[in-house]
Amino acid sequence: MYIRKVFSVSAIVMLTSLMLVRCKSPEAKTSAEIAAPADSALEAFLLSKSAMQSNITIPGELVAYQQVDLYAKVNSFVKKMYVDVGSIVSAGQLLARMEAPEIGSQMNGAQSRLKAQEALYIASKATYNRLLQTSKTPGTVSQNDLDQALAKQNSDYAQFQSAQAALKEVGANSGYLEIRAPFSGIITARNVSQGAYVGPSGKGSELPLFTLQQQDKLRLVVSVPEAYTGYMNNKSEVNFTVRSLPNQVFNAKVARLAGALDSRLRAQRTEMDVLNTGKKLLPGMVAEVNIPLSDEIHNFVVPSDAILNSTQGTFVIKLTRDSSKWVSIKTGRNTDGKTEIFGPLKVSDTLLMKATEETRNNEKLTAPIKAK
Repeated sequence: MYIRKVFSVSAIVMLTSLMLVRCKSPEAKTSAEIAAPADSALEAFLLSKSAMQSNITIPGELVAYQQVDLYAKVNSFVKKMYVDVGSIVSAGQLLARMEAPEIGSQMNGAQSRLKAQEALYIASKATYNRLLQTSKTPGTVSQNDLDQALAKQNSDYAQFQSAQAALKEVGANSGYLEIRAPFSGIITARNVSQGAYVGPSGKGSELPLFTLQQQDKLRLVVSVPEAYTGYMNNKSEVNFTVRSLPNQVFNAKVARLAGALDSRLRAQRTEMDVLNTGKKLLPGMVAEVNIPLSDEIHNFVVPSDAILNSTQGTFVIKLTRDSSKWVSIKTGRNTDGKTEIFGPLKVSDTLLMKATEETRNNEKLTAPIKAK
């Protein structure tokens, strides 16, 4: 009897356990599936070429379109000044008049020497003409006398020409006693007063009489770094701002490229012409210049997240049907989350959208590729 009871209890326990296993096995399978989901797809994209639009902001300087320091050509004294700082002048306008008494004396002496040489030339010419006329009668004038008369005429004529040149030189020096504007502009500096002794730079005057600037048109001068010189041409347009007018944007167009790099800055001097009819801008102002970098050549452009920067170098991850490959590249410009790349790639290569070191080089892929 006791053995039968034990057997019956054991049978009941085994039957109950079997029923519990059958009831719980579907739930256990579902939990296992949730705990181990299938691999997600790898986001990728097809490589293509496009023109990248970007810009750089660098400082520039506004300078006068033309600027000149005016000195006295000859040593003299300031007799009269007709303009002052801020005076607007036109080309050829008289700015100052000098006086130099010694130039007047030189003029009188040159005129006297010219008259004397002219008289000698007229006399020698007349003598030669008479001898020439007389020599037509045989035996009256020797050939030697005729040759000497001709030589004297030529010598006096040369002296006459020299006296003319000397008078012209003195006259030119007297013309330098008037200081005139070489172009239209504004007087921005005046360093002497009436009665001052002036002369050439380094002799009579260390400072110029006047500084004249053309301000209705300015030059915007920018030193473009070497890395960006390939994107600049004479058709490029820029915009800039100045501190005194922060809310106003000015436009300019590239007019001149130096065509060489500055040996110190390793940058190319670039000039833009700026119309300044309203006189809002002043020479010497510092401008913040926004230069668009437009490239007519199409290069590979990828999302910046697709570039892997590791201790081994810079790479993008190229995907094939069953493996990944790290491709070494060089980067170019970067703007708005996109970067230019250069390397052994071709159009329609499949690249990983977000490159990380979790995807190793030459790793076998198990997840599907989802290209955008």
